[in-house]
Amino acid sequence: MKFVGITKRWFLSVASIILAILITVALSMFLSFRSYYYGFANMTLDSYSGDEMTTVLNLYADSNSSSFETAAREYVSNFADKNTVAVWAVDASGKILLSSSGFSIGDDVEMPDFTAAMQSNEGTAKWTGRLPSGEKIMAASYIIRYSNGEIAGAVRFMVSLRVIDEQLAVMAMIIVAAALLMFAVVMVSSIVFIRSIVNPVKSVGETAKRIADGDLAARIDHYPYNDEIGELCNTINDMAAKLSTADRMKNDFISTISHELRTPLTAIKGWGETLLQIGDTDPAMTERGMGVIISEATRLNDMVEELLDFSRMSSGRMKLVTEKMDALAELDEVVFTFKERAIKEGIEIVYNVPSLPAPMTGDPSRIKQVFYNILDNALKYSEEGGKIVVLVEMPNPASLVISFCDYGSGIPAGQLKTAFLRHATSKLRTEYDLEAIGTLGFRGEALAA
Repeated sequence: MKFVGITKRWFLSVASIILAILITVALSMFLSFRSYYYGFANMTLDSYSGDEMTTVLNLYADSNSSSFETAAREYVSNFADKNTVAVWAVDASGKILLSSSGFSIGDDVEMPDFTAAMQSNEGTAKWTGRLPSGEKIMAASYIIRYSNGEIAGAVRFMVSLRVIDEQLAVMAMIIVAAALLMFAVVMVSSIVFIRSIVNPVKSVGETAKRIADGDLAARIDHYPYNDEIGELCNTINDMAAKLSTADRMKNDFISTISHELRTPLTAIKGWGETLLQIGDTDPAMTERGMGVIISEATRLNDMVEELLDFSRMSSGRMKLVTEKMDALAELDEVVFTFKERAIKEGIEIVYNVPSLPAPMTGDPSRIKQVFYNILDNALKYSEEGGKIVVLVEMPNPASLVISFCDYGSGIPAGQLKTAFLRHATSKLRTEYDLEAIGTLGFRGEALAA
C-alpha cells in the first residue's frame, strides 16, 4: 500500500498518537517496576535502622572511640544478612573502621550519604550511585550517638542494585517487545481497515472520472458492506444509470427532432419551388401553397419551442394541447403538403376519404406530426413509379381508421416487434414501413386527452 492520501494522513496522525500512547504506557510500566524494586531495596535498608541496632550500639555510654568500635564490631559480627547487605562501621571523622565482608576499605571511598547524614538533623541519609568498582548500589548511613549526645560514628548499609537492574532490563525488553507486538497488530489491522476504505473510495473516484469523461456505462463493483461507503457506491451507480438514461433520451430526442425538422423544411422548399415555377398563372394554387408554407413555418416554430423545453421532455412528460378538431381536415392538409413532392419524385398518392367530417378531441399538432412522419417515410423509401395508398374508413360513428400503405423495401419480419422503438428505427433507417407492418389505425378515443 502506498503511503499517500488518506493512508499518509492516518499514519501521520492516528499512528503517531498510538505510538506515543504505547511509548507512554511502556515507559510508565517500566518506571513503576523500577520504583517498586528500588522501593523494596529502600525498605530493606530502613529495616536495619530499628530498635535492634540502636539497642546494641547504645549499650556503651562511655565517650571514647574504643567503646563505639567495640559495639560496632559486635553488631557487624552478629549481622544476619551479610550475604545480601554490606555493613560498614564509620567513625565520626569518616574513617571506615570495619566492614561485614572482612576486607579492609580504603579511605578514598566517597560516601555522600554519610556526609549528608552528618549534616542532617534526623541523622540519616540515603544515596544511590556506583562504587569505585563500578557496581551500582543503594546506601543508607545512620548516625550513632553516645548517651550524652556526642557523635560516636555511623553505620552504613549498602544493597547492590545489579540484580535489580538486570531484572529491570529483562522487564524492559519484555515491555518493549509487547509494545512493538501490540503496535504491529494495531498497524496490520488498521492497514486492512484503511484498505477496505481507501480501495472503494479510489474505485469511486476512478468511476466518477470515467463518468465525467463520458463513459456512462461505468459502474462501481459490488461493495460487500452496508455502510456509508456502500451507500455512496450505490448512489454513484444510480447517478450513472440516470445520466445514461438522460443521455439516451437526449440522443433519441435529437434524432427525432432532426427528422421532424426536415419534414416541414422539405415541404416549405418544395412549395417555394412550385410557386416560383407557376408564377401568377394559378392564383388558387399559389394561395394554397402559401398557406402550406405559413403552416409549416408555424410548425417549425412549435418545434423550436419544444427544443427550449428539453428538460420537460427528458423527464418523460409530454404536454398535450387538446381541443376540438377534425382529424380528416388535418390529414387532408398533410396529404396536400406532400402532393407536389410526390409528383416530382414520380410517386402516386392514392387518397380516398369520405366527405364526412371526423370531429374529435385531441392535439392537432401531435396528430398531424404522426401523419407527416408516416407519409415522409413512405415517400423516402418508395421507388420512382411507386404508389402510396391513404385509405380512411369509419366502421361506426365513434371510430375512425386511417390506413397507409406503400410498396417500399419493407422491414424484415424478425424486426417488426421493435419497429416502433427509437433505437430500432434509427438502426433500420425508418420509423414506419406500412407494407410490412400493415394497417395503422387511429381512434378518436385513443388520441383524446
